[in-house]
Amino acid sequence: MKPLGLLTAALAVALLAGCGDGGAESAQPYGPSPELPEPRRGLLPDMTVPRPTPWGEQLPVVPQGYTITAIATDLRIPRQTLVLPNGDILVAEGRGGNAPALKPKDVVAGFIKAKGTTSVESGNRLTLLRDGDGDGTYELRTVFAENLNAPYGLALVDDKLYVANQDALVRFDYREGQTQASGPPVKVADLPSAINHHWTKALAASPDGRFLYVGIGSNSNITERGMTAEVGRAMIWEIDAETGAHRPYATGLRNPTALAFHPDTEQLWVAVNERNEIGPDLVPDYITAVQEGGFYGWPYSYWGQNVDDRVRPQDPEKVAAAITPDYALGSHVAALGLAFSVPAMGEQFAEGAFVGEHGSWNRKQPVGYKVVFVPFSDGRPSGPPVDFVTGFLGEDGKARGRPVGVTVDPRGALIVADDLSNTVWRITPAAER
Repeated sequence: MKPLGLLTAALAVALLAGCGDGGAESAQPYGPSPELPEPRRGLLPDMTVPRPTPWGEQLPVVPQGYTITAIATDLRIPRQTLVLPNGDILVAEGRGGNAPALKPKDVVAGFIKAKGTTSVESGNRLTLLRDGDGDGTYELRTVFAENLNAPYGLALVDDKLYVANQDALVRFDYREGQTQASGPPVKVADLPSAINHHWTKALAASPDGRFLYVGIGSNSNITERGMTAEVGRAMIWEIDAETGAHRPYATGLRNPTALAFHPDTEQLWVAVNERNEIGPDLVPDYITAVQEGGFYGWPYSYWGQNVDDRVRPQDPEKVAAAITPDYALGSHVAALGLAFSVPAMGEQFAEGAFVGEHGSWNRKQPVGYKVVFVPFSDGRPSGPPVDFVTGFLGEDGKARGRPVGVTVDPRGALIVADDLSNTVWRITPAAER
């Protein structure tokens, strides 16, 4: 950056620090019926992005009776992982997006947020990890496929491996035990990629494998680019795995970042990142069961039928139809991972969902930067979130890591992708390896 650019950025940061939403931050709203504060708007939003620092000799903190191990380091921006039937782990690595800034504040926000991310070049690949003897050490690491376009969501259906790039859903033929793709990917369906403000494309396969579900985020916070830029976005697509034909499955979801089917009810669940710039405690990010044909409010309302009066034109009919989500995770935690547990994870964490919280930027006091466990009973959330992996944000205010995707190995391990330290972590009950 040229000296004048540096000076401009420094002045902008100083201005931003002094022109936030104002007022004290309150306890984070969570659960099925969060108490929401009134919206607060200022000239510029509050922003704090913790600066990165190495882990050194430290490790993330896990509950007593569990151990955590770094099974892969020096990756190229790991986002999501997939445990294959033979125990191999696929890691999607990359970074997409690069939407142009709309307003001066977006330039400032982008400058500040970039200070809290890795400087590593995007991998645009899938890496395979293998623990051949089952001792917890993944001694084989190889590139399974490369030259992809910001891969994110992963799903395996029989002998087909599906990858959601930022611009297309593609598939590879897969044979158990292979360590490298046998050929180039085949396109299943194009995905919206113009501008790509929210570039990540979450992915889950239906239990019968007939359909693929892709989460597609909005191209703005609250339609600042106009509704034309939002065509096909802020929704979950249902894609026929054979033909590539698609339809909107659920809409009004600002940024659906992770998808998973409940193992008992076979109900599709989603993690959603909500809107910014109406205060540090609005709007709660959430997980919810996805109703086919359901509308979840964006951009006209939030958390059900709370109207966002910034949106023009208003649409009272859409607001009246908005579904209230099932479970608030807290505002601005940036949930990017969702995986349902199994009994092998231990009695306390046997039934529920793990959620990877990447961490906030739109608050003075950072939140997220951890993996939480939401207990379930009879297929529904049944209690407050429990911290499962913490320590990503240190007491010194610096970030050592930022969790993204979470995947449960059915043999009893949680796999966590950390895209700041470029590490994949494995957490197991202490008696297990």
